[in-house]
Amino acid sequence: MAIRIEDQNLLFHLQTDHTSYIFHVMENGELGQIYYGKRIHSKSSYDNLTTREWHNASAALSLKQKDFQLQTIKQEYASLGKGDFRNPAYQVTQANGSRITEFKYENYKLVDGKQRLNGLPSTFDDNDDDAQTLTIALRDKLLGLVLHLNYTIFPHQDVIIRSAEFQNQGNEKLTLNSAASAQLDMPDSDYDFIQFSGAWARERYMIRTHLRSGVQSISSLRGTSSHQQNPFVMLARPNTDDANGSVFGFNLVYSGNFADQVQVDQYDASRMMVGINPEEFAWNLKPGEKFQTPEAVLSYTDQGMNQLSQQMGAFYQNHLVNQKFAHVERPTLINNWEATFMDFDEDKLLSFATTAKKLGLEMFVLDDGWFGHRNADNSSLGDWFVNEPKFPSGFDTFANKIHDLGLKFGLWFEPEMISIDSELYKEHPDWLINAPGRHASPERQQFVLDMTRPEVVDYLFDAMSKIIDMTKLDYIKWDMNRNITETYSNQLSAADQLEMPHRYILGVYQLYDRLVKAYPDVLFESCSSGGGRFDLGMMYYAPQAWTSDDTDAVERMLIQFGTSYGYPQAMMGAHVSAVPNDQVGRITSLKTRANVAYFGDFGYELDITKMSAEEQQQVKDQVAFYKAHRQLFQFGKFYRIDNPFENGGNVMSWEVVSNDKQHAIAGRYQILNCPNTGYLRLYIEGLDPDTKYTVNGGSEEFYGDELMNAGLFVSDILHETHGTEQSADFNSKLFVIDAVK
Repeated sequence: MAIRIEDQNLLFHLQTDHTSYIFHVMENGELGQIYYGKRIHSKSSYDNLTTREWHNASAALSLKQKDFQLQTIKQEYASLGKGDFRNPAYQVTQANGSRITEFKYENYKLVDGKQRLNGLPSTFDDNDDDAQTLTIALRDKLLGLVLHLNYTIFPHQDVIIRSAEFQNQGNEKLTLNSAASAQLDMPDSDYDFIQFSGAWARERYMIRTHLRSGVQSISSLRGTSSHQQNPFVMLARPNTDDANGSVFGFNLVYSGNFADQVQVDQYDASRMMVGINPEEFAWNLKPGEKFQTPEAVLSYTDQGMNQLSQQMGAFYQNHLVNQKFAHVERPTLINNWEATFMDFDEDKLLSFATTAKKLGLEMFVLDDGWFGHRNADNSSLGDWFVNEPKFPSGFDTFANKIHDLGLKFGLWFEPEMISIDSELYKEHPDWLINAPGRHASPERQQFVLDMTRPEVVDYLFDAMSKIIDMTKLDYIKWDMNRNITETYSNQLSAADQLEMPHRYILGVYQLYDRLVKAYPDVLFESCSSGGGRFDLGMMYYAPQAWTSDDTDAVERMLIQFGTSYGYPQAMMGAHVSAVPNDQVGRITSLKTRANVAYFGDFGYELDITKMSAEEQQQVKDQVAFYKAHRQLFQFGKFYRIDNPFENGGNVMSWEVVSNDKQHAIAGRYQILNCPNTGYLRLYIEGLDPDTKYTVNGGSEEFYGDELMNAGLFVSDILHETHGTEQSADFNSKLFVIDAVK
């Protein structure tokens, strides 16, 4: 049994292959945190780890137990108002206005496996991977409120899943003011808080800050997980890097407003909290009703951040992503957006697709502009019927022509949006999110549909289903191009308006769930103006996401590198686009653009019909190379080697290694060339030290330990580009490493 329970002491020891998570029931009936970290032996008690001392000026449990002072004790799910003045995990308001709760331990339930949550994306154990789920029931007898704290261990990936459920079994309405998915109290604060922040077109830059007294946090109030912050964060010891050291990872299976925060108290202990943002949130619990929080993902290793990323990535692929696609190679594609925008007709698109087939690509994706009377970005969102003048022979006929070429067919949708200039708005203006009597703020000339309304979800499901059936669709790019403003739902009462942000994302999940179940063979890619909703909630339904609207190779180095800490490369849509780049105006070589995009789900967004014969041949060779190594690029073990967020950021390198260590591909990228440099070496990771390898098909053989410990010589960039028109800046090199047979 991976979860060991000492019934006499009510102590719970959750063991994974390499970690231990231990808590117990305290004298006041609440749960106390004992230890989370590297695996330790199981005992009946841990007196040393639960020792208490009296502190002056602190409230105590009773006059007889003066040393039981909540503000000095590590807890599992803390409340406010009984002497612990740190931020609480939850808060409940009862009818008389009191916000004091007293949850006492009632019982536990231990079962094998892990079931999905109802109505929320969640983890699962469909392949009997030794998961176990422990549920602790606590009750506030005065309120008749039951709290279930859920813990699932996935031992072989060293992952623990936590969530909370509140059930009102009393006689009065209660209001849940906040409800974290997980709390972790730690005995010290000698950690770096590592977040992944940015903005549109520069998402998930790595920022590392040592913990200080008070609260450090990241959050979103945009209705999405956001471009600006990502729900994945780490707490690492100051000396921890990618290869070595202790680090905790925290993520949230949720796509709406969230908050990750760590609080350092006056005793230099730290409290980590993960969950729905308590700002702009409340949930009314009538008698008989319940509320389930999203799931939080916790993981730990003492082997560095590469190991943390690998074990969490493996966990997502096996226990979160739609298993229909989780381990299936994703198709190479061509998307017409940056080539044509909305200015296209059927002949232009067919020429585009025919060329794509000749170059070896496998899927044609028709982006924005195919529906309603959409010829500019100020109309037709919500009108999910065909723009007939662009397809005079019929949309089904066009789709058949794409399929007859031997290509898969994909379409862009933005289901959650509405244009004022649309048939849908004429019929249902009340479906647009806006506060009564207030001006509706446009963003990208569009507005947001009220996804809290069941009739909106029904309309979108029916409209999208007709298109999927008509075209025998293979792929959907689901976009969401703006934040939510004037948050208000006409169908909710005044008392329920703070439920609106959470109800909105539940409506999105419901639509996703219905479509995925009705069309299990359709591959979904999530997009939110690029990377604005790059989170595990989306990945549950759409196993890959558009990493960023910024397709510049140099910017993508940073974006994909930062993203890799929290998400595996199979989740990252990565494309080659035209130069000068549309987002930054930079000119990079076709080689470098591909060398960056290979490390994800590969495709193109440029006009391949206008390329020279030489460039088309280069694309054909790139596609063939990617397909030959696709399994490795998408599902190989990913290593970060040179971090572009450190040491001036001029050099970045990363690598993928096959599970059997027989194949690896490393990429080294240098943004600006440097004059008169010394000899450079790249230190490979993850090989078998006793196996011989060749590099790029060369004749010299290297033992794995030589490549890892002594490194591989990297030739001078200027020598390679001398006498050519190629710039020595924005340079990239790939090293294909194969075991000698």
